[in-house]
Amino acid sequence: MNGLERITGRIEAEAKAEIDGILNAGRDEASRVVNGWRARIEAESRALAEQNEKAAAEREERLKSAAEMEARKTILQAKQEMVDAAYARALDALCSLSGEKKTKLLASLLQRASGSGTEEAVFSAADRADGERAVALANAESGKHLTLAQDAAPIRGGFILRDRNVEVNCAFETLLRLQRTETASAVAKLLFE
Repeated sequence: MNGLERITGRIEAEAKAEIDGILNAGRDEASRVVNGWRARIEAESRALAEQNEKAAAEREERLKSAAEMEARKTILQAKQEMVDAAYARALDALCSLSGEKKTKLLASLLQRASGSGTEEAVFSAADRADGERAVALANAESGKHLTLAQDAAPIRGGFILRDRNVEVNCAFETLLRLQRTETASAVAKLLFE
């Protein structure tokens, strides 16, 4: 049985060599697959980490921009309130004028606002006496024939000039509102420089 044992031994050796070769090839393939997946996982992990960092940086930038915009809006609102307060104080100052200063201002406004020279000036109830002096002064200086209305206007100061169906509103609050569009930037510049 010597020959049969040799043949069997050779077959076993060849089978063992073939099995070892297949096992080694399988191990190599498994190792290659595992290493490939590890590399892919690491690459995807890096890509996700980079993507997350980028998203976090973008979110931080958006939040920072929103906070800066909100701060600018708050500052702008505070500045607007200060400009409003400046115009309110100007109106208070105009309305609190008295005596010759107020008479001269009203007479000057009457002369500039009058077109026909025969209009009727309507003052507030509080300014009726100043209005009467202003109409007399305006007529004396310009030769116009303005008259003082018997009724009172619902205004804080200044007057409304009436000529039949036409009214010219020279109330201090109206004049300031009209001037505000032209002077607001200069007022803001004075307040905030």
